[in-house]
Amino acid sequence: MALSMEEERILTEIASQLGQEDPALAGRLAGFGRLRRRRRIRSIAAVVVAILVIASLVGAAFVTIPT
Repeated sequence: MALSMEEERILTEIASQLGQEDPALAGRLAGFGRLRRRRRIRSIAAVVVAILVIASLVGAAFVTIPT
């Protein structure tokens, strides 16, 4: 559900006031979404690395060394 122009204006005003009254809290709240994205990206990267390691090990198990 999209916000109306008036609702967006009010929220912007509230955010501005919060930034003036408590900059530390405003900074923590601003970074909240970024932390969640970073964790998600790290989790996905860890899964991809694990899959690549497993695929390499399985591939190496099927490689025969000529004698």
